[in-house]
Amino acid sequence: MESRRAEAFSDGVFAIAITLLVLDLRLPPAHGHTLTYLLVNDWPQYFAYVVSFLTIGIMWMNHHTILAHITRVDRPLLVINLLLLMGVVAIPFPTSLVAEELRHTGGVAATVTYGLVMIAVSFGFAGLWIYVVTHAERLGGQAQPEALRRSIPGFTGGLLVYVAGTLVAAFGAPLAALVIYGVLAVYYLFEHLPSPSTDPGQP
Repeated sequence: MESRRAEAFSDGVFAIAITLLVLDLRLPPAHGHTLTYLLVNDWPQYFAYVVSFLTIGIMWMNHHTILAHITRVDRPLLVINLLLLMGVVAIPFPTSLVAEELRHTGGVAATVTYGLVMIAVSFGFAGLWIYVVTHAERLGGQAQPEALRRSIPGFTGGLLVYVAGTLVAAFGAPLAALVIYGVLAVYYLFEHLPSPSTDPGQP
């Protein structure tokens, strides 16, 4: 199968996941409070939204870069990609949990749930990239194997940071964990994968 079909399907899933985030942006009942108070007091909702929006958006960018290395896909790659997308489309669920619980109960369980979903997504991305790197020729890839292999530690290392963030949340610092998740999203914005035309002689 041509990779374009897999990419088009994946784009649709990413678009749905990122759109679902905004559906949870709503104010609680007023109960006599002013609109200004409600807007200011609802900051966890905006924080969680921004972190998740950036995370999904940057995931989409890197997913596009991964599939740009190949021209066709096989069944194992489709299975890995499907498992990855299962995690991506679940991100709005823990986002809404964090937005609600961070304000009322401290958000430990919600932020741990968020971290677990991100760990699952990280496994999917790591698996997808490693499979593309190790089967590039079979999948019609034209990038140099050594350049691709050198990118594996930097691209997959975020999994360990998500684990660390989840542990931080579990030990009672959910806001710090959410900051870690946001910083990791920014890291992946600048941790570029090699392009299909990477020169193997370049660092």
